[in-house]
Amino acid sequence: MLPEPDRYVYSAITSRPSIQLPDGAKVALWIVSNNEFYELNPPIGGVRRPWPRVQPDVLAYSHRDYGNRVGLWRLISLLDSYGLRASVSLNVALCDHYPETTEACLKRNWEFFAHGVYNTRYLFELTEDDERSVIQDCVDTIYKYTGKAPVGWLSPALTNTERTLDLLPEFGFTYTCDLFHDDQPFPVKVAKGRLISMPYTLDLNDVVVFASYLHTPEYYGQMIRDQFDTLLAEGGESGRIMCISLHPYLIGQPHRLRYLDEALKYILSHSGVWATTGAEIAEWYMAHCYEQVLSAVGAK
Repeated sequence: MLPEPDRYVYSAITSRPSIQLPDGAKVALWIVSNNEFYELNPPIGGVRRPWPRVQPDVLAYSHRDYGNRVGLWRLISLLDSYGLRASVSLNVALCDHYPETTEACLKRNWEFFAHGVYNTRYLFELTEDDERSVIQDCVDTIYKYTGKAPVGWLSPALTNTERTLDLLPEFGFTYTCDLFHDDQPFPVKVAKGRLISMPYTLDLNDVVVFASYLHTPEYYGQMIRDQFDTLLAEGGESGRIMCISLHPYLIGQPHRLRYLDEALKYILSHSGVWATTGAEIAEWYMAHCYEQVLSAVGAK
């Protein structure tokens, strides 16, 4: 039998201390825009090929490039219409390749959190020194272009190693999106410092919905509304976090965006919604909930 990850203690959401979100909100909504850069001909090696079909894969490369050329700008326009800010899950190489994309999000006061250097360069099988170099590159680049160090982390292509979580607090990170185990933030066991897991999403991630589930855009919009309805009802007892994870090359296609538009309109028509960013959720949780939850669940 394989051991459990031993990164967090078991705690039923119904038995831990109630979380009261700011201003009486029941649901904290954060929207993630995965602003990514895929290399046409990345290095091959290790346990996962960057392009599983062929390499170089002009078709797949250009499809993803659509997000930076067209899709992101469509998404920006939609979120602007609602006065919403996103949290950018950033491949930091994008700052050098397409600085216009970073500048546009920075102008709107979107949050930037780290998502590796390229989405075709993985953490799998890196030495500790090399992994540290990747994390440091992310911190330095985001600070250089935005003036703020990132506090959130999502491993590139979800390729975290067994040491990633221990390294993050050393570089000033307070939350990770690499765990998918809860509808509330939760303390993570790390070697030194403090780290929480931030409710990210696979089920409302457009890559999974469109490429794996093969659902229609209309059904995706319904999924978002259904998820919100359940979390809003549960949030009356204890606040819930709802993430909508988007990739501009997918959601930014002309036939898809209207269904996200309709879902956002539906969510924002309700009271009790805190539309925010991952960094703001993490800051609030660390200040008001971390110690209380840690004490209640018996973690060290």
